This record gives sequence, C-alpha cells and structure tokens, in this order.
Amino acid sequence: MTLQEVERLIDSRATAFVASVDEAGFPNMKAMLAPRLREGLRTFYFTTNTHSMRVAQYRRDPKASVYFCDEAGFRGVMLRGTMETLTDAASRRLIWREGDTEYYPQGVDDPDYCVLRFTACDGRTYTDYHSENFVIEK
Repeated sequence: MTLQEVERLIDSRATAFVASVDEAGFPNMKAMLAPRLREGLRTFYFTTNTHSMRVAQYRRDPKASVYFCDEAGFRGVMLRGTMETLTDAASRRLIWREGDTEYYPQGVDDPDYCVLRFTACDGRTYTDYHSENFVIEK
C-alpha cells in the first residue's frame, strides 16, 4: 500500500481504534470517532472527555497506537507513537465543531473537553495478504 493509499484509507474511515497502556502494562483498545484533523501521517487530533480512563492512561504513559481498517477491502493501517492530552484554549478551538455541545454542554471551554494529539513514529499496513512496515518522516 502506498502512503497515498494509506492516507485515503484513513480519510475514508468514520472510526479509529485507539490503544493506550494501563497501569499493569496491558494494552487497552477503544473505538473513537475519526480524527478531527490530520497533518500528514504524523499528527492526528481527536476529541475526548478530560475525566476519561483513556486520558488518565495517556498522562501516565503516552505510548499509543491508532488503527484504521477497511473491513470490506480487508485492509488496514496501524500507527505507533505517543498521545498527548491538550487542554489549552488554542488546541480546543482548533478542532471544535458546531454541535459539540451535545457532548460538552459548556462549550469549547467545558472542563470535560480536551484534545488528544497523536504523533506517529512508524506504522504497518496490511493489504492483499501482505504486511509492510514503514517509518513516518519528521
């Protein structure tokens, strides 16, 4: 899969599977809405609740992975990297959308609204019964 095909697959998905590491060192996976913003294959921005278990895990251990899959085409891409929790006004406003008050009733300054910024270092694709590793350029 070319890097352009990887980007198209990511952009076509409504869901991303995001992993964190718990206190015992086990991976924890959850489905999330697709990233609100993507900067190449290196940086991804997600919205989440500040009080969530996932935020606590990323604050303790920033190692993370994000997986996108095309179930019908039996293709996928896994990215490895780190996840930061951002609560500053600029980051919150960067990916805020109309309608987010459904989840964060106090608006963009809701204390339970934060941004997760994932920075990838490498990845692995799967397509046509073949896997391939790749490095994300800085």
